[in-house]
Amino acid sequence: MAKTMRLDVVSTQESLFSGEVEEIFVAGEMGDLGITPRHAQLITTLKPGELRYIANGVESSLFVSGGIMEVQPKVVTILADTAIRAKDLDKEAAESAIKRAEDAMEGVDPEDINYETVRIELEVAKMQMQMIHKVGKNIHS
Repeated sequence: MAKTMRLDVVSTQESLFSGEVEEIFVAGEMGDLGITPRHAQLITTLKPGELRYIANGVESSLFVSGGIMEVQPKVVTILADTAIRAKDLDKEAAESAIKRAEDAMEGVDPEDINYETVRIELEVAKMQMQMIHKVGKNIHS
């Protein structure tokens, strides 16, 4: 039985990771997923949150703002809307995005705002803050 699988993580801006991993953990639309080699095939949409993977016994993290994951027995491909290495998350930028989204939802004429877009931006920023607090300086990227 295979002990590793290939993981490819690509965002609209760049390829963030490509290599052999032992395990993958990610937030799917229907709940958290743990993927190991020879996992059943699936395709799922991803929620904003942490993507963790273990390569050579070392756990690393990326933040994904959403996207699609395809699982094949030997290859997992993640096409992320946006992906950021854990070490590159910016607390001030996330706080500013939360404030902008919250301000946009208060006291604005409903015809002047796309609430779904603002809700998604708020969710992404809050998940970034959650990951910043969780990973601190303890996760490799």
